[in-house]
Amino acid sequence: MEREPEISVRIFSDPQLLSGIRAMVEAIAKVVGFTDKSRGLLTLAVDEALANVIRHGYQNRTDGMIWINLWRVREPRGIRIVLEDLGRSVDPAQIKGRDLDDVKPGGLGVHIIKETMNESCWENRPGGGMRLTLVKWLSPEELQNSTPTQPENTIP
Repeated sequence: MEREPEISVRIFSDPQLLSGIRAMVEAIAKVVGFTDKSRGLLTLAVDEALANVIRHGYQNRTDGMIWINLWRVREPRGIRIVLEDLGRSVDPAQIKGRDLDDVKPGGLGVHIIKETMNESCWENRPGGGMRLTLVKWLSPEELQNSTPTQPENTIP
């Protein structure tokens, strides 16, 4: 059985709420041991994922629910974030970034997520909506330059 998330937040699909989530992800990523650059990329990926839920899943409605669950991972060290919503479901196989040769504003969220995270998995949620699991591991350099800050008995 999987353990409960260390942090679990429920927000409405309102873009004005994303700054608080970015701050939370940044703070936890710092505790885990990510560098400034890695924290920025991780935070950007989560922000893009949430923006996509709001834009595509809820068609910019601000009354949809989004659940954000976060775990610090011990071995290998990193972070796992699961985003869930009850918005419009899509076939996960159809989720892909636009062609990078097609130069225009926007549309890079999926590309950013796939490039910055070690793992990203979209799936349909039982009962409707989508689930996105994001995992980022510390790089060898980050592992060498940081010390674990979480108790050993809290991470599976």
